Amino acid sequence: MFRYFPTNYVWDLSVNLAIEMGARIGEIQEMCEPLKEAAKQPDAAGTQAFRETWSKMADKLCELAREDEARGRLLSAGEKYNRAATYLITCERLQGHNAPGRLELYQRFLEVFARGIDLSRENCERVEIPYEGKVISGLFVRAAGVEGPAPVLVQLNGLDSTKEMKYRVGLPAWLARRGVSSLIIDQPGTGEALRLHDLKARYDAEHWASVVVDYLETRNDVDPKRIGCEGVSLGGYYCPRAVAFEPRFACGVVWGANHDWRDVQKRRLEREGSFPVPHYWEHVRWVWGGKDIDEFMQIAENVHLDGVVERIKVPFLVTHGEQDSQIPLKWAHRTYEQLVNSPKRELKVFTEREGGVQHSSFDNSINAGQYIADWVAETLGGHVA
Repeated sequence: MFRYFPTNYVWDLSVNLAIEMGARIGEIQEMCEPLKEAAKQPDAAGTQAFRETWSKMADKLCELAREDEARGRLLSAGEKYNRAATYLITCERLQGHNAPGRLELYQRFLEVFARGIDLSRENCERVEIPYEGKVISGLFVRAAGVEGPAPVLVQLNGLDSTKEMKYRVGLPAWLARRGVSSLIIDQPGTGEALRLHDLKARYDAEHWASVVVDYLETRNDVDPKRIGCEGVSLGGYYCPRAVAFEPRFACGVVWGANHDWRDVQKRRLEREGSFPVPHYWEHVRWVWGGKDIDEFMQIAENVHLDGVVERIKVPFLVTHGEQDSQIPLKWAHRTYEQLVNSPKRELKVFTEREGGVQHSSFDNSINAGQYIADWVAETLGGHVA
């Protein structure tokens, strides 16, 4: 794990995620150098300083991109917008949800991301799926070189990630090369669903996952018999729950197991384990609801997989980082052990040898992510060579 701020795990997590999304080390140095003292400050003051330096870099990149556009250099402009979007979402996700200007910052991020995708001519289509009178937004990435219906992997966020972050880390591109499409969504409790539509997270993930499968079955470029599901971090709870109760999923993958999130919250109340975001208890109540911590903890009592994964009757891959400092490795073993009815179950623990030892491999995602891509391609009928 790259440690720029040795006393601030949350900020280092954000910097590592930005690197995985394509940040440049020279730009990271420029953004982070003024923040060394701010990293030691309380959340509110520190995250405001982080926002100022990272959004300033995004402003500069957008200005440079507009200069490229004026000269007709659209591919170069697109690359700059892409990095600007990465820096905007990195500083946005650190803010308290009531921080002044946070919503405007997020909306600007969406605009810059869309502009970068368009000018870069990337294989990425925005989709909107009607849900509860609102929408679940997603990014669809088509399998490369496939004529007709292709297999697809639905990809779910964790507690605080967004569809764009998962897209940029690279799994959709790795799958596309293997003949598998991707649909990365902002499910309730994340991304646009939470910020723009106030759709809270819910423990019965199949409620919205079934709607997503319904949508995929309407697409003529998707094979409805080969729809898989993957979840990262807290998605390591959502995905098994969805696959267990939605029989149309053909396989499942967790990138970081999250078998008993209720227990993780109890440990965090006792200050065990690392928090993924600042303003943590405020953040989880924003995501899940609850007027106070006691009410939130009652909601969290439902967020576990005991008695759930035994229902899974399709191939399932459980992965976990050997040195995960957020979710103990024991929960990966628990999920695997309870997959008794899966015809093809596998537990893969990422070690120092291949990298990706931290939570959901945020410290080094490429070998772990391509291991997952290979397993999915082999399981859903893609190719690995």
